[in-house]
Amino acid sequence: MQRRRVGDSGLQVSRIGLGTMTWGEDTDVESAGEQLIAFLEEGGTLVETADVYGDGKAQEILGAHLAGGVVDRDSLVLAGRGGPPPGPLGENAARGALLAGLDATLRRLGTDHLDLWQLPGWDDRVPLEERLSAVEVAVLSGRVRYAGLVAPAGWQLATTVERARHLGNIVLPVSAQAEYSLLHRTAELELLPAARHHGVGMLAWAPLGRGVLTGKYTDGTPADSRAASAVLAPYVEARRNERSARIVQSVLTAADGLGTSPLAVALAWVRDRPGVASAVVGARDAAQLTASMATESITLPAEIRAALDDVSEPVR
Repeated sequence: MQRRRVGDSGLQVSRIGLGTMTWGEDTDVESAGEQLIAFLEEGGTLVETADVYGDGKAQEILGAHLAGGVVDRDSLVLAGRGGPPPGPLGENAARGALLAGLDATLRRLGTDHLDLWQLPGWDDRVPLEERLSAVEVAVLSGRVRYAGLVAPAGWQLATTVERARHLGNIVLPVSAQAEYSLLHRTAELELLPAARHHGVGMLAWAPLGRGVLTGKYTDGTPADSRAASAVLAPYVEARRNERSARIVQSVLTAADGLGTSPLAVALAWVRDRPGVASAVVGARDAAQLTASMATESITLPAEIRAALDDVSEPVR
């Protein structure tokens, strides 16, 4: 699998990443291990996790596989995100709370550092300078190698980068993680232009439109799908509507013409968008993940990409 630099930084990641959102919920320990092995065998490196996935279970499962030698820690680029834990330090983005949350993540993962620490949200209750100082402490202490932001607005990303430069910070955000797919192109309106201007790479999550772009929901809701899960049904339903149905049909038509799968078309479209460093996919099992990894050899023809661009034009 090809690797890409994240923005203008020296950090390199596989252009398809492995997400762990379902681990500890719909994906058990054994299946998670099989996914990790399959991912590495295909040349994947970027593994994304968060403390909110399964209330920490996802990170514990990943940590158990690292400790058990299922995979080599040095073979992975671990991207962790999370908010501060509840407690006396507060539930906001104060420096102490952020660093306590980071330490809790490292304990669950059983590692001494994250390759990429992605700070969540924007908190008006805490000065931006304090948040930036937490990043510098984390990097200087060796607990973090690079830092990024989760789902910032374009102006928030730009403000963070410029404030860090003005303060002379040695650490600047290198990544912005946000939802991005043919069904959800909001990032193009503000975030992606800001990221490209400031040399920040995008990690696109839900590139398959939360599974809707695979076409599996065209004729109903399969019993083994996320939409049939009590936990994940609301997550999927948010992307099922009339507009989505039209886009899915275009993806199905393109896949038929290319002799490939709708999954491959949807994922290749996101993966090769300007500014995207990696498209992060989740999977129920190793077989689903392997299907996503198989898109490595697929490049969409310009005319098909243009047609998909037109039918999915974001609402301004």
